Amino acid sequence: MIKIRDYKEGDASQVCILIADTYTEFNLGFASAEELPLLLGPFQHARSSDQAHKQQIAETIHSEIVLVAEDGSKIVGVLRGRKERLASLFVHKDYHRQGIGQSLVEQFEQESLNQGVSLVNVAATLFAVPFYNKMGYEESGEIKTSWSFDGYGLQHQPMIKMLNSK
Repeated sequence: MIKIRDYKEGDASQVCILIADTYTEFNLGFASAEELPLLLGPFQHARSSDQAHKQQIAETIHSEIVLVAEDGSKIVGVLRGRKERLASLFVHKDYHRQGIGQSLVEQFEQESLNQGVSLVNVAATLFAVPFYNKMGYEESGEIKTSWSFDGYGLQHQPMIKMLNSK
C-alpha cells in the first residue's frame, strides 16, 4: 500500500535517484550528453557517495513542503513546493497511472489551503501538462523555454489552479 508522508533527511538518496532517473527519462530527452549534466544540476551525482555531492543534493531537495510516496520502504514519488507554488513532482515510471501523483498533489493543495493559499502555480513540463489538466490546472500563459540549473532548453507550460476549501 502506498503511504504519503513528509520527507525526512534520510530520504535524500532515494529521492535524488528518483528525481534524476525520472527527470532524465521523461523531461530531458532533448538534451545532448554534454547538456544533460548541466540540466540535472546536483542530481547528476545521484549515485555518488561523495559527501559534498550528498550535501548539495540535500540542500536542493529542501523546500517548505516536501512530500514522498512510499511503497513499503521504497520511495516511489516526491513532490516539492511552497504553499503557492508546486515546484516539482516525480513518480517512478513503474508507478505511473496509479493515483500516486494525484495523491501527492492533493496533499500539497490541502497543506496550501491550510496556510491560507487559494491559488497554486506550477511550471509544468510538457510531459506533465495532461496530468495537471486532469487535476484542474489551467494554462496561464504561453509555453516557455527556460533554465534548469546550469542548462538551458527545458520547455514548460505555466499553469494555475484556484483551490476550493471543502
